[in-house]
Amino acid sequence: MEKDITKEAKATPEYPLTNRELSWLAFNYRVLQEAKDKKVPLLERIKFMAIFSSNLDEYFKVRVATLKRLIKLKKKTRQKLDEDPSDTFDQVMQEVKRQQEEFGKVFRESILADLRKHDIHLLNETELNPDQQEWVKAYFQETLEEQLLPIILDATDTHLFLKDQTVYLGIHMLEPTGKEEDNKPERFAMLEIPTKKLGSRFVKLPTVDNKRNVMFIDDVIRFCLPLLFPEYTRFHAHAVKVSRDAELDIEEEVSGNLMAKIRKSLKKRETGYPARLLYDPETPKVLLDRMMVHTAITEEELVEGSKYHNFRDFFQFPDFNLPELKYKPQPTLVHPELEKEKSIIAAMQKKDYLVHYPYQSFEYVLRLFDEAADDPKVTAMSATLYRVADKSAIAKALVRAAKNGKMVTVVVELKARFDEESNIFWAGKLQKAGANVIFGLPDLKVHSKLGLITRNENGKLVNYAYLSTGNYNEDTSKIYADHALFTSDIRLTKDMEQVFEFFIDRQPDKKFKHLLVAPINMRQSFVKLIDKEIKNAQKGLPASMILKMNALQDERIIKKLYTASQAGVKIKLLVRGICCLVPGVKGISENIEVRSIVDRYLEHARVYIFHNNGDEKYYVASADWMTRNLSRRVEVAFPLYHQNLVDEVRSLIDFQLNDDTKARKVDNTYFSETDKPDIRSQYASYDYLRSLVPDDMEPACKH
Repeated sequence: MEKDITKEAKATPEYPLTNRELSWLAFNYRVLQEAKDKKVPLLERIKFMAIFSSNLDEYFKVRVATLKRLIKLKKKTRQKLDEDPSDTFDQVMQEVKRQQEEFGKVFRESILADLRKHDIHLLNETELNPDQQEWVKAYFQETLEEQLLPIILDATDTHLFLKDQTVYLGIHMLEPTGKEEDNKPERFAMLEIPTKKLGSRFVKLPTVDNKRNVMFIDDVIRFCLPLLFPEYTRFHAHAVKVSRDAELDIEEEVSGNLMAKIRKSLKKRETGYPARLLYDPETPKVLLDRMMVHTAITEEELVEGSKYHNFRDFFQFPDFNLPELKYKPQPTLVHPELEKEKSIIAAMQKKDYLVHYPYQSFEYVLRLFDEAADDPKVTAMSATLYRVADKSAIAKALVRAAKNGKMVTVVVELKARFDEESNIFWAGKLQKAGANVIFGLPDLKVHSKLGLITRNENGKLVNYAYLSTGNYNEDTSKIYADHALFTSDIRLTKDMEQVFEFFIDRQPDKKFKHLLVAPINMRQSFVKLIDKEIKNAQKGLPASMILKMNALQDERIIKKLYTASQAGVKIKLLVRGICCLVPGVKGISENIEVRSIVDRYLEHARVYIFHNNGDEKYYVASADWMTRNLSRRVEVAFPLYHQNLVDEVRSLIDFQLNDDTKARKVDNTYFSETDKPDIRSQYASYDYLRSLVPDDMEPACKH
């Protein structure tokens, strides 16, 4: 197993590097660009606002919280780091502030204005007519008031704990209706906005004359403060939200009870130290000071926001049954060959198949696991579960298989951030059913997406494998763009057996002839493939690489790519998120082009293509080229051996390499070409896969 290299050399002029944190913020800005793009349907732009906000929340809970922990280290320890965390933190906060300001401007000047054009009015507490005022008061008294629990912030040192990612209103009450006994004509209070209890952050008002009206629950409360505090006549009410450190502090030794530690850490997550307190800059200082005193939040945690927080709640924004304000439907496509097969296993006996989510149906993997769970000839089933749906059909099939007496081995990754609770739930269900549940590996996160089915066929054990770039998750399969391989190729299934043996015996002495498995042989194999391109270029032979991933951060790999560029290797990178490599630097990376696609679906697949002097090698993987993926996770890259599958993947990759609609450069400018027709790769991919369905077959899935 490869030794983990945690200390990386500092960037030099020969090896320029973009700061990881700033590169991630550049990615999130691409999400904001979608919200700004007038060609994106209005309600979809609102969703991109929600995605931007949700991403930034997680970023503060994880990355910014980590920076703050580094800043608190002793000076001598900090000096050993590659970059001063204080400098990075300052740059991050400056860029976050810039993006937040633009976010607010987009919302106020673009989103709200366009909503009004469609007679959708997001009203605040000052914009209600008399009829609406009466309706809001009635709604407040009948539905909302009983959900509110104001906490008075008096002069004592009473400590108030703010829940993570929850919006509160801080309230300053002035001008009492009667004379106060203590002669203090002002009071302060805080109350939680009960979004979870109500199921939405928004309330729809009655539609009048085709005018669709909606309000934030926040503004309903603001309007009804005189009903909640009848002893006062004037109020200031401003929102705050805290994001708490979400990194789990887990000792991953084998002997410990990891599940118990995860459960304990999940409880701590709610009480983690604050990474930021987002506040309305219009908040009076006297109110902000009072809230800080009672919550023990310091000025270091303060981050200016806007009047409204938790824009991720815009996922719940009502659509008013206006389909024209959404993307045109793309009905999930059938796979032209698998759709004709009654048995997925029987189909896999004939040949290999690739299924491309979300364009094609996730139903085929569900059918595979259901079929295997009930097939009397199936003797064993193994799978890795990283992020599963709350009501996972895959997990249910594995439970049923165990109850049916099959040998079921499931590797459940309890350290899948923000999905730990769901994974713990299914681990318990599987254990009760009699499955052998393996809770990851010490010091390694299991990120590979694998399934192995063993069947007794005439006294011979035959394996069938499922390998994917995406999770066993019915929900995300509708929005994440991934590739999945269904195969009985003994070259791959034999290596798959070795992977699951590694999970069981934890011995890194496994030999893989076809799969690239991190942290055992993946890095070394990719380096050899790059070196081969370098040698071919030095010999004057054609040499190129097409590399698609979510993130490129590993410095040793980046340096190797710079070396390849300097040797004349042509490199095209498709990197959705973090990219620490700097392309186009003369003499260093002038042969490297980087493009990033953010569109309707989340680009999630990893594909690595090496020219290999004309005998191209294709690998599809769960792994990005980040140090954590190559050194601290169990990842799998699988080769494509059949030309029809290679052609499918290459067609989809070519659409992305020629995308001049949603592809951006590293500076977030678009790859627009005015002298040729627009190519939007995700739509071209859908049309291409639809064209593979025969005319006599219904292209849309009816499952």
